Amino acid sequence: MPARKRTSGATDLPSTLERSPRKAQETWLATHAAAVEQYGEGERAHRTAFASLKHSFEKVGDHWEEKAEKGPSDRQAERRGADARAHLDDGDSAGGVDANASKQHLYDIARRLRVPGRSSMTKAELVEAIQRANDRATAAARGRD
Repeated sequence: MPARKRTSGATDLPSTLERSPRKAQETWLATHAAAVEQYGEGERAHRTAFASLKHSFEKVGDHWEEKAEKGPSDRQAERRGADARAHLDDGDSAGGVDANASKQHLYDIARRLRVPGRSSMTKAELVEAIQRANDRATAAARGRD
């Protein structure tokens, strides 16, 4: 069964989306529902919904925020059509970090997340450090939920 909002106010959304703007939630829910119809419930439907979400949103800490410019978030997301479907497990996703953003944007996110040593990091190092900070923030938020 596709994820959807429950009438009680709780949702079947991933926890990071429960803490995100309504537009992010609606994007994920609509894409997930369509993917479940096409592929059935499961990992593929979830990955499809997150791929759609990452086009317009980026993960910052324990939630998703709208990106200034829409577009693919990393090299894996840049793949299109049959090539993307044929290589779903190839390559590394940036885990919601907008790896295609400018180094300055990544630095600003790292500063918000209080990533130590950010001023001397390369762009790739910033992406990895933000991923780790996001994972820690998500784990802490789940502990509070």
